Order: sequence, then C-alpha cells, then structure tokens
Amino acid sequence: MEDYEDPEVEARWFAEQRGEVLAYLHREGVQHGVVEEIPAWSASPYVSVWRIGSASTQGAVSWWAICGDCPCDYVSAAGIRNPREAVKAIASLWQEKAACMARGETHPTFVIGTGENDEELAPLLASRAELLLEWVEDDEAWG
Repeated sequence: MEDYEDPEVEARWFAEQRGEVLAYLHREGVQHGVVEEIPAWSASPYVSVWRIGSASTQGAVSWWAICGDCPCDYVSAAGIRNPREAVKAIASLWQEKAACMARGETHPTFVIGTGENDEELAPLLASRAELLLEWVEDDEAWG
C-alpha cells in the first residue's frame, strides 16, 4: 500500500481525484469555475471534498463535490460554508437515497446510478453515508 503521508503520493492522489471530479461535473453538465489543485478537505486515500468555483462570480463557491472510495457527488454551496457542512449535506442525502433504494422507490430530488442495482447498492451507499456522518461528528477529523 502506498504511503499517503508522503507528499508526492498524496499530490498524485489529489490530482487523480480532481480529474475524477472534473470529469463527473462535465458528465453531469454542471457549469462551474475554478476547481483548486488540492481538495478543501481529505482523508487520503478514502475521500476528498472539493470547492467548486462559480462560473459567473470570481472567488465565489457554487458547489461542493465529494470523490474517493464513494460515489462522486455534488451539492449546491447555498447555505454550506465549509467542507464539514458539505459532507454532512451529502451524507444525509445519501441516507435518504439508500432508504428509498432499499424500498424500491425513487428519491424525489436526485438520482444515483441507473436504478438497475438499487437493491444491492442501497446498503453500500448507506454504509458510506454512515461513515461520513461519523467523520462529521469527529472534531479530530477536521483539524
């Protein structure tokens, strides 16, 4: 296993994650501005959280994105001031979505995947959401 305490290894991982975030935003058709070279927060090599700049207002944050050993996803930055709040918002949505998937229902506001494997993916999404929410509650994780 690579040593993610090594700055070169971590920088390479950041670059890979940033590339995944940019590709994801492109696939989703999200208009955006600058995505910084390093994440706003990370727990390498598990998860990274990215500030996504506004396409129209320089210096403003329009979105927060998450990437890593979890689905890539993003939320509006409206009312979300920092990476910790972004993780909480995303994980809470994932909990809702996982519950809908387990019941065979669609979520009223967003989609993850094609819906074909919802029954088997629901517990995976729920476990990722639970882990992220544990991190949100852990002050030490946020330095």
